[in-house]
Amino acid sequence: MTEQPRDRQVRRLYVRKQAGCDIEAAGLLGDLQLTLGIGGIRALRIYNRYDVSGLSASLFDQARPIVFSEPPVDETEGEDCDFGQPDFLVAVEALPGQYDQRADSAAQCLQILAGGDRPLCKTARIFAFDADLTQDERERIRAWLINPVESREAALDKPDSLEDMLEPPEAIGQVDGFIYMDQDAIGRLLAEGGFAMTLADLGFIQDHFQKEGRDPTWTELRVLDTYWSDHCRHTTFLTRIRQVTFPHEQPLGRLLAREWDHYIRLRSQVHGDKVAVKPPCLMDLATLAMKALRQEGLLDDLDSSDEINACSIKVTIPVDGHPTDYLVMFKNETHNHPTEIEPFGGAATCIGGAIRDPLSGRSYVYQAMRVTGSGDPTRPVAETLPGKLPQRKITTTAAAGYSAYGNQVGLATGLVDEVYHPGYIAKRMEIGAVIGAVPAHQVRREAPKPGDRVILLGGRTGRDGCGGATGSSRAHDEQSIVRCGSEVQKGNAPTERKIQRLFRDPQVARLIKRCNDFGAGGVSVAIGELADGLAIDLDRVPRKYEGLDGTELAISESQERMAVVVGQDDAQRFIAAAEFENLEAVAVATVTQEPRMTMTWRGQTIVDLPRAFIDTNGAPQQTDVAVTLPDETDWFEQTASQQSKHASFAANLKAGLASLAGCSRRGLAERFDSTIGAGTVLMPYGGRHQLTPEIGMAALLPTEPGQETDACSLMTYGFDPELSSWSPYHGAVYAVLESLARIAALGGDAARARLTFQEYFRRLTANQDWGQPLSALLGAFRAQLACQVAAIGGKDSMSGSFRDLHVPPTLVSFAVQVGKADQVVSAALDRPGRQVYLLPVPLADSKLALPDYTAFMDNLGLVKRLSQQHKIAAAATVGHSGAAVEVAKMCFGNHLGFAFANPADANVFRPGPGSLLLALDPLDFDAQSELKRQGAILIGESITEPVLRQADQSLTLDEAIAAWEGTLETVFPTRTEPAERPDIRLQMPQAPRRVAAPWHTPRPRVFIPVFPGTNCEYDTARAFLRAGAEPDILVVRNNTPEAIQETIEAMAARIRVAQILMLPGGFSAGDEPEGSGKFIAAFLRNPRLAEAIADLLDNRDGLVLGICNGFQALVKLGLLPTGRIGDLTPDSPTLTFNRIGRHVSRTVTTRVIANRSPWLMYSQPGDLHEVAISHGEGRFIAPAPVLEQLIRQGQVATQYVGPDGQPGCSIEANPNGSVGAIEGITSLDGRIFGKMGHAERSGPNRLRNIPGEKNQRIFEGGVAWFRD
Repeated sequence: MTEQPRDRQVRRLYVRKQAGCDIEAAGLLGDLQLTLGIGGIRALRIYNRYDVSGLSASLFDQARPIVFSEPPVDETEGEDCDFGQPDFLVAVEALPGQYDQRADSAAQCLQILAGGDRPLCKTARIFAFDADLTQDERERIRAWLINPVESREAALDKPDSLEDMLEPPEAIGQVDGFIYMDQDAIGRLLAEGGFAMTLADLGFIQDHFQKEGRDPTWTELRVLDTYWSDHCRHTTFLTRIRQVTFPHEQPLGRLLAREWDHYIRLRSQVHGDKVAVKPPCLMDLATLAMKALRQEGLLDDLDSSDEINACSIKVTIPVDGHPTDYLVMFKNETHNHPTEIEPFGGAATCIGGAIRDPLSGRSYVYQAMRVTGSGDPTRPVAETLPGKLPQRKITTTAAAGYSAYGNQVGLATGLVDEVYHPGYIAKRMEIGAVIGAVPAHQVRREAPKPGDRVILLGGRTGRDGCGGATGSSRAHDEQSIVRCGSEVQKGNAPTERKIQRLFRDPQVARLIKRCNDFGAGGVSVAIGELADGLAIDLDRVPRKYEGLDGTELAISESQERMAVVVGQDDAQRFIAAAEFENLEAVAVATVTQEPRMTMTWRGQTIVDLPRAFIDTNGAPQQTDVAVTLPDETDWFEQTASQQSKHASFAANLKAGLASLAGCSRRGLAERFDSTIGAGTVLMPYGGRHQLTPEIGMAALLPTEPGQETDACSLMTYGFDPELSSWSPYHGAVYAVLESLARIAALGGDAARARLTFQEYFRRLTANQDWGQPLSALLGAFRAQLACQVAAIGGKDSMSGSFRDLHVPPTLVSFAVQVGKADQVVSAALDRPGRQVYLLPVPLADSKLALPDYTAFMDNLGLVKRLSQQHKIAAAATVGHSGAAVEVAKMCFGNHLGFAFANPADANVFRPGPGSLLLALDPLDFDAQSELKRQGAILIGESITEPVLRQADQSLTLDEAIAAWEGTLETVFPTRTEPAERPDIRLQMPQAPRRVAAPWHTPRPRVFIPVFPGTNCEYDTARAFLRAGAEPDILVVRNNTPEAIQETIEAMAARIRVAQILMLPGGFSAGDEPEGSGKFIAAFLRNPRLAEAIADLLDNRDGLVLGICNGFQALVKLGLLPTGRIGDLTPDSPTLTFNRIGRHVSRTVTTRVIANRSPWLMYSQPGDLHEVAISHGEGRFIAPAPVLEQLIRQGQVATQYVGPDGQPGCSIEANPNGSVGAIEGITSLDGRIFGKMGHAERSGPNRLRNIPGEKNQRIFEGGVAWFRD
């Protein structure tokens, strides 16, 4: 690459998808017609607009078919584009300062192509409508396309320059006269300043500065407002409770009063002589049970330290047969407020923030669970409240944001669920729960000492996220969408992936004394919490753009940043290691002896606060609490009656399956990559047809490539919004029980589980409002002590209100336990003849519907023992909808029927949180007897006939599945137009051909480049190590022109000594600009790299393999199918967006068509394999003559087929709609192989709930090529 002169002329290009490939436009058109009810639209075209400067005209033209577009699927037009002369046009662009991944990725690709400095790029989207629209319909379309929190309508004129002309920020001033203000003036300051703190807090600050004899700076007020926000310092949960009143005239009121008295007595036992300085409060109530159980010696695995990053437990697991100490960390995080107002960014940064908590503890985060709460998304958009986004818009866009981020960062999402309740219209619930693990010896924890350096690692700082902590602490109103734009952070997943890689290096991890992630509060909190004394230099904070003032630098919550404390002598070593991982790292602060936090900016000290004052958390708050109780109706019986109100069993079952509580979430869950990391034990949906939802998630603990373990983490959750709305106390009790029962159902040891809670309640203004969280926490308190299982962490969110509408009282219980993968049990019934028993929660008080906790835990202990003996064939919990609905789901996965026994003592439509459904062999009389002694009831048996029947009433399996999947089909589709029926015949077996003298080596070298966005390098290296090869991983660095040149030189040298080039999966540059694999293709087109690849193939008989993103790159390079790097033409085959218009993650059945490739030497034509897929752009397309040539020449290697092993045109048989159902192709000589299925995600104990052969042995085939 030769550096080009900087050309500042702005050049413009428009790109749109060709007919048949315009999946997004078709989906949007359907949304506008069906959801908004706008019928006058005849056609819709979407154009992506690119404005670029810093690139010459010749390079801009060269980039047109490589970076901006793909000739097989795109059409491009220049500045004179008329958009097809539409009747209506809307142009949309990101707000200034918002992260634009498309523009960033385009600029990165252009820099690779051109060399030198990175060009400037800005993008917009043009929506052109051929339509007869009223003015009202036009405004409704605008409102659907433009969320003012993150975007705006764009001008159509081309700008003269892309450089932002920003005025230098003004100096930070003092709040003049603050220490002399009277109460009225302070009140006006509070209102006019938009502070989240209370009037008492501001008066408290005034008292402090009066003692200091000076006025505060505006930055100091903003920093304290952030530091003391409910989000950062849990001020609501720490409010002192003076007095609690209970309605003693009701039995439940008397019970709660006794529980409160128990709490007060236990406080003295736990806190001892410190009880006077630890007042009763919600936080104390939430944590006291854990402290009491720890005092009793029941938490021997708890990992305690001053560095609080996430819940952390100590475990010893076998690694290659050797006992190894690990730390397992888990955390739940919410982004309710951000997701409510900007669903994509809010949900994306929810999972990003959840990851960074255990990641800051140096653990490798490997699995996630997503639990969300929404209003009914099927309701008409016209019912949307003023000041609100439509529920459908929020829930679908949030799913896209969370999945995009998690998928890119390389995090397996093992369970996705959404609960529906009208209260979540007040404010959405968006929870991300994650789990990570790390060998214990890699974690160093030391108190910082004077002279230590604080390094800011990762992303740069912008205005996004300013005020996020304070904003999330406020109630929501009609103006929030307009007012709160800067509060929502924008995520950059590839950067977070780089931090994951850096912290996984043991030598780097051991340099870290203490670490904090940049969540709420930005620099002021993330760095401010690391040590008592800190001198922070805000001028050293890397910025996304100029123009930020000192206050913005201090409180911005821009994402993907870590604050790391290292010794003074280790700072440069850490920074160098970060640069090696393509990360920016800058020392921005020094630990000081004096316990004060100072911040300087442009030579001015704008913050100078004593640590003792910061740590007061503001003015002490106190309240009285008045507990109100539900009516004395038995909620369980009332709900059972409601759920069995129809005249027949079949009608009740069909209604239960179609209800929002019971219906399928598969169309939602399949957006999320569930197998990345190659450690997934249970797919989210089990059985051959992948239709049985699992009740929890299970994954192998992460080890280094080349190591193996059978240690497996289990994670579940429990929560029912309807039960909690009736009684917060019962809701919390049964949330704990349900989460533990699910651990047992998965085969785990519930007695060894550890919990973490998510509390989410209305804004607390009246004493009666406080009764909700207090009642819920009393329920959780009782359940923990009685079950002797502790919550060792949690997260509270206390602003779930919109005018007079409030979220339901929410306490979600997450449970985690570490066990063995070969003991994990699926919910999917595997064959006919399984007898299913209902094991209900034993009750101690049937009138109050409260459990006998000891008997309950005994039941779970029995279930664990039977699971360890492999006597339980399938297990699930009853949940809200009742046993009949859950048993039906257990049957769906393997298309089994069920004969219900109609027991007189079991209502199969009664809700049963904590109750279990257990499938046994009919001849295992001992297990049956043990369960019956514990109160288990036989409710039926699985049968071959695809029907669900009770006595003479029945529902066919097809009818049941249709009802179950139909409810949310228009929101989260699972169906699409069928693809053309493939007609590709199996080839005769053929041995691969050599083109050069064979290269014999017992351990071939595999070069694996890691591009920005690559996330399968560890999985791929493990697969090659297992096959006997030697992986060689190189991180591609592109932060500077020098780093690019160094990477090219290193890459070319490594290719020349390798036998195999492996391009792994991921999302190179975020699969942008609007297309996958472009960054990789642009990089490998460099002449030096192209020559090295040609030498590998032409002179050394080398091999190339590309999986998923790697396959996409090979096709876009021209290496497939031609075997040579070249330009694409309109007739070139390519891979484009899935026909369903979203990411698809599941397993598929593939069939080997031809085996002339070395990679397939251990397969025969006709062999079937179950392979994980996870992609949004996997649809292979090619003109008919090209397709016929590929088939004739034997280059079609593998094909998607249905569960029956035969090719089909349905989405089950061809999940992305590929022409010919093609999954993989080879070059003519077979030595280059590309496929979408992740063959590297197989191995012992993986994907246990999916039957079939999973090992394709392609890695063994590639290695054997060099041994023969």
